Amino acid sequence: MTLDFERARLAMIEQQIRPWEVLDQRVLDAMLATRREDFVAEAQRALAFTDVALPLGGGEYMMKPVVEGRALQALDIAPEHEVLEVGTGSGYLTACLSRLARAVTSIDIEPAFVDAARARLAAAGCSNVELQVADALSFAPGRQYDAVCVTGAVAEIPAWLDALVRPGGRVFVVHGRSPAMEALRLTRQGGGWQRESLFETDLPYLRGAAPAPRFDF
Repeated sequence: MTLDFERARLAMIEQQIRPWEVLDQRVLDAMLATRREDFVAEAQRALAFTDVALPLGGGEYMMKPVVEGRALQALDIAPEHEVLEVGTGSGYLTACLSRLARAVTSIDIEPAFVDAARARLAAAGCSNVELQVADALSFAPGRQYDAVCVTGAVAEIPAWLDALVRPGGRVFVVHGRSPAMEALRLTRQGGGWQRESLFETDLPYLRGAAPAPRFDF
């Protein structure tokens, strides 16, 4: 029996994402228009719309659809905005961002992820995306963005965000210690950040951003 991907994608929106308080119609439309099944391995196509984090290899995972929806909504992206994604992964969230923003820059430390995402994004017709192989901890583009989406967890809110976000810009980031992490929306205001807690989740850490090990004596 062949899976009806169109129906499965709509069910993902209506039965998972919308009930999880993702009500921004532009976000829902972007996720409905993006063929999630084309951004996973062939063996995982039937699982593309399930409420699970799918493995990408190397200990990395594609976020659950509900987390992706909440991240997109939290960033409040307008058509004229420029967005930075930290952690390209499969390229699926990159494709969704490209439908919402004027331009998207996405970086990943794994060249294989960038190469695979580049092919998938080209096939999806995403022409406003620039992909780079880069380490977030040393990334210095010399410019700022309206929104930054960090797709891997961090133990602490990184100081390097200060140089990447324009005044009034927003960041989606997950921080804390596994398995009880907190998803945040940070809004840059003046010289500081307004911090809004969104939900609890658990993501793999960005490379180099995990907490120091605890030693019990």
